[in-house]
Amino acid sequence: MRYKLLALPVLALVLYSCASKSSIPTVEVPKEKVLSPELAEGKSLYENSCARCHQLYNAKDYSAEQWKPIVQRMQEKARLNDAQGLKIYNYLTMN
Repeated sequence: MRYKLLALPVLALVLYSCASKSSIPTVEVPKEKVLSPELAEGKSLYENSCARCHQLYNAKDYSAEQWKPIVQRMQEKARLNDAQGLKIYNYLTMN
């Protein structure tokens, strides 16, 4: 009988120590970058004008120097003016 009384608290202690300590999972929420009005307009132009014809590229896929001729060529095809093309370029190269 003594062993049963002693085994019960030991078993409870072992189970408690093996149990998960956090009952609420933690979720990392990515921080969204705050864009200036000009960069926000560039993003909007990029997403709305460029996505009409093709899939959007990740801005980090190309360097700032590589983006220059791409934006210039696509600006003409999308019939965007120089100011709009510059806003798209600034958005794509802001990092």
